[in-house]
Amino acid sequence: MADYVADAADRERVEHERLTRGVTFREVAHSYMRWLADVAGAKPSTLRDRETVLGEPGVPRKRGEGKTLGHVVAALGDRPAAKITTREIDELLATISATDASAATVNKYRSAVSAVFNYGCKPSTFALPANPVVGADKRREPAQAPLVFYSPEEIEAIARALAEGRHRNPEYPAVNEGERMARQVEDQQDAEIVRVAAYAGLRQGELLALRWRDVDFAGSALTIARAMSAGVESSTKSGRVRRVPLADQAAGALDRMSRRDHFTSPDDLVFCNVFGRPLDGSALRRRYKRAQVAAGVRPLRFHDLRHTFGSLLAARGVDVVTIQKAMGHSALSTTSRYLHARPASEQAQAFTAAFMPSVQDGSEALLA
Repeated sequence: MADYVADAADRERVEHERLTRGVTFREVAHSYMRWLADVAGAKPSTLRDRETVLGEPGVPRKRGEGKTLGHVVAALGDRPAAKITTREIDELLATISATDASAATVNKYRSAVSAVFNYGCKPSTFALPANPVVGADKRREPAQAPLVFYSPEEIEAIARALAEGRHRNPEYPAVNEGERMARQVEDQQDAEIVRVAAYAGLRQGELLALRWRDVDFAGSALTIARAMSAGVESSTKSGRVRRVPLADQAAGALDRMSRRDHFTSPDDLVFCNVFGRPLDGSALRRRYKRAQVAAGVRPLRFHDLRHTFGSLLAARGVDVVTIQKAMGHSALSTTSRYLHARPASEQAQAFTAAFMPSVQDGSEALLA
């Protein structure tokens, strides 16, 4: 009984101290992460990014090597959230910037901390008086460079390098005929996934979640309803379903994939491993990079295959609204970046025609 009373008194003392000093930033951040997962339904990749920014110092990363730096929690974790000042936020951002982090990275930290305070300011959570991040300086990021993209010839060069296995290390040949055949199947699939990425404009996560029921050969279209996010099947980036016109080049790649011996039922993944399960996105990108070297093309990112799709359409005069719908952009301003690919000569001709006097204007000038 004495132990029970002492324990109850200790809990009461701790709770009293917590209420006296106020909830800490760490407590608000933990509550925010639970809300982000359970209520807001954030994608796994978003949760992983937030965990990296708001994690405790020295915690091993869930993916890859290394440990979290924990800049935010180290600086603010034990501080009463209501008493944190804008000066403290600026000092935190300066500490992150001093690690040679880019302006975009510093702004990512700023955004995450601001999201925690916005959550904490809600009357239904902690009713914090204000968000001190609002007055903190945001880093100036460099202007976006023009999008780079591949030509159709470069796309095919990468696909051929993959299909022929030229991206593989010759020092590690297949040990038997079974492994050789398995590698050949994987290499052919990698070649086709590069073609579909470039000729249909899908994000990598959308490619990895594509199922045969989403492929409409008769209607020449793909239905994009889901995507892989950090290895978990989720909704698309915009949260909306879209229908993408299926060009012959992409349809041909998918047709060749449909002729394999296994995993061709409606619920099967179009691109999968030997067990019919989702591909590892990181491993796919590594194979893609090695194929670039083997093909002797420019080292663009896998995501630049999607930019290639939008840029080639714009270069051929496809209107920006059609491109926006095919790519699933929420804002037209995002799609407008692809207009740089249109030949200036065509635009110059349109400008020239606009400045030409009309027949009526010419007649009036003669009469004058």
